[in-house]
Amino acid sequence: MVDYSTVDYITDGPVALVVLNRPDAMNAFNADLRAELAEALQRAGSDPAVRAVVLAGNGRVFSAGADLKAGFPDGNQVRKQLREEYRPGLVAIADMEKPVISAIHGSAAGIGLSFALAADLSVMGEGAFLLSPFSNIGLIPDGGATWLLPRALGYGRAFQVAVENERVSAQVCLETGLVNRVVADDRVRDEALEWAHSLSERAPRALGLTKKAMRRAASLDFADSIDFEAELQSECIDSEDCKEGVSAFLEKRKPKFTGR
Repeated sequence: MVDYSTVDYITDGPVALVVLNRPDAMNAFNADLRAELAEALQRAGSDPAVRAVVLAGNGRVFSAGADLKAGFPDGNQVRKQLREEYRPGLVAIADMEKPVISAIHGSAAGIGLSFALAADLSVMGEGAFLLSPFSNIGLIPDGGATWLLPRALGYGRAFQVAVENERVSAQVCLETGLVNRVVADDRVRDEALEWAHSLSERAPRALGLTKKAMRRAASLDFADSIDFEAELQSECIDSEDCKEGVSAFLEKRKPKFTGR
């Protein structure tokens, strides 16, 4: 069992709960959190027993972003941090072939916003908000935020959120598709875990390849997407899970998927 100093890693059957655990610092990212979160996410992604992942934060907020009290990096340092320390965790969320649900309470700001929105699905507390505060200190959104925000909001609205440092409320996040569900503040993590357990009962390979196809589609044209789907569908249709799903449908029973 791996012990982390800034992350909690808890498994509950087929669900892994990965929790940012620097509550006294509002889960702001320092070097330890960057490294340990990436390792925990990669661990969840590579564990065949894990079928769904919930990403959450301890304390009052999901994450306040980068820990400026840990020291302000220069240009070379920030380039290294983004490429070598933040990127592995963010890419682990995007690349693992299992659904990741972010449980956003309080607020998700800066790089915390990027981790929250990098997830496949999001549950948000009704009193929570998202914030891209970079322009206030002469910086640009990072951690993939310039990719994530325009795809959800459209260019004009995303640019406004970025340059005006707007606190985007849970209701606006829900209406614009930034998050999937808004629940009472004290229900956020429980809702995300219940959703993860529900998804874990579905065919793991089908969920993973659906995620892979949709993530890849952002860089493909329509015709190439059809070809890519064809390759992935050929894997699915020959699987034991597909046979089980068809049999369960015909027999009018609940399928029992194994991931094979």
